[in-house]
Amino acid sequence: MFIRKAALAAAAMVAFATLASAQSVYDLSPQQPGRPRTQPNPAAIAAIAGDARLVEPGVLTVATNASTPPLATYATDSATLVGADPDVAQLIADSLGLRLKLIPTPWADWPLGVASRKYDAAISNIGVTEQRKEKFDFSSYRAGLHGFFVKADSKVGKIAEPKDVAGLRVVLGGGTNQERILLEWSKQNLAAGLKPIELITFDDEANRLLALSSGRADVIVQPHAQLLFIQQRDRNIRRVGVLSAGWPERSDVAVATRKGAGLAQAITLALEGAYRDGTFDAALRRWGVEEERLEKPETNPRGLPKY
Repeated sequence: MFIRKAALAAAAMVAFATLASAQSVYDLSPQQPGRPRTQPNPAAIAAIAGDARLVEPGVLTVATNASTPPLATYATDSATLVGADPDVAQLIADSLGLRLKLIPTPWADWPLGVASRKYDAAISNIGVTEQRKEKFDFSSYRAGLHGFFVKADSKVGKIAEPKDVAGLRVVLGGGTNQERILLEWSKQNLAAGLKPIELITFDDEANRLLALSSGRADVIVQPHAQLLFIQQRDRNIRRVGVLSAGWPERSDVAVATRKGAGLAQAITLALEGAYRDGTFDAALRRWGVEEERLEKPETNPRGLPKY
């Protein structure tokens, strides 16, 4: 019993230290005094289709995944949703003259929730694909990027193309876009007479980071923003490269709404207004993901093909 209590106490201390470290870099307070706000956008409001029905009148109900800091996570009160995606959701709601209601939602659950009108929209690092466009409309706002990160003292300097990872051990999530990309890169290396890439897969981030820190892997690859957060929080990894999440295609991240719900164009216009007045850039900067800004928002941009 003593050992179990000691272990729990140690785990609590680690969790507190991790939270305190993250808090020193990002504002994780529930009050969010620095959250950018904008004014109602008449053009965006006018673009809401006449037959559009919100889940709750006067409210924009948005699903977001609360487990992907700095895109979305819980504040220090363990209840309030904060991050880049909640900030973007707030700007859209402001522009449309609506009150924002954020609903924490597992990533896998957003499609059914949006399709069944449980949520008006999902803002949760959702990539645009041609297959998803069959059921959803999209308003793009960020570029989907993956990051290559190594231990802070690693001799790996830069990863920009397949030959840069020849012979390296790369840890990533199984069945992901990054695994598909690295398998193709490995084939290209073999065809060029170079060493293949050794892929190590784990479903959970903790094991991927452990593999890197313990020396079992040379490089970790996963969504860019998540690794930037860890770099700022822990100070023991560094970035050596980025690539499109849809390589060799561009991958757009977008707000998802139900197909034909009459909201997509209004949301795109809301985003355009936030781009113009600087509040969108402010939202990305405060979470360190300003590099992922698209040149401009689009309604239903070209999506990734089905692989």
